[in-house]
Amino acid sequence: MIHSGVAQQPKGAFLALVRKELYSYSISPFFYGVTVFFLLFVSIWLFYVQRFFTLNTASLRPFFAAFPLGFVLVIPALTMKSWAEERKLGSIELLLTMPFSEWDLVLGKFIPSFAVLALIMGLTIPVPLSLLPLGDFDGGTILGEYAGALLLGASATSLGLLLSCVSRNQAGSFLGSAVVLLIMMFINQTTMTLNLPPLIAEGINFFSLSFHFETFSKGIIDTRDVAFFVLTTVLFLFLNTRVLILRKWR
Repeated sequence: MIHSGVAQQPKGAFLALVRKELYSYSISPFFYGVTVFFLLFVSIWLFYVQRFFTLNTASLRPFFAAFPLGFVLVIPALTMKSWAEERKLGSIELLLTMPFSEWDLVLGKFIPSFAVLALIMGLTIPVPLSLLPLGDFDGGTILGEYAGALLLGASATSLGLLLSCVSRNQAGSFLGSAVVLLIMMFINQTTMTLNLPPLIAEGINFFSLSFHFETFSKGIIDTRDVAFFVLTTVLFLFLNTRVLILRKWR
């Protein structure tokens, strides 16, 4: 019985970590500001920048094309406090001395951040729902586009958390994450403007997050792109655990 109680404690403590992070988002006015910003951004992009009603096409590709660009600002805003704030307050040392593995700590940050991002994305659903009666939209394509956006968001969130972990403060975390995400999102644009050898162009495209999102925006779920997002998410989370281990031994 004693052994069983000890074994169950880390699980309950892990859930407490997740709840703590979710609670910190729920009471933060900044979170609500970020949510409103993203909803306005994707709507303005669709109706005013892309001029959806003049396109005369039953496709939401212009709508989902705004997601990668919106993530460049939204995800750094969501992740900048995760580790940088712990470091500023000195509570990260306390976390590292508690009976958690590095994976517990990293997933305790990742799961709430990704859940909040998924919630923000879910709040955009009324936009396509309001447009469905206006044309012969492919529901499967829209679901595929949302699936791709979730995978893209997971990879970008794990990267944002990694950069927050190596940053000294929230401002540095936000700026660093925004710059790195901007590069990783749109580095494939260089292959369109520069006459690069095919091998180099393919290498650049491979590391571009938005390049792997393009197939989803067409309603195509390519297992190679799914694998890319899953593997990069795991890689960034793994690197985050390595950073925590180095900090523990300092």
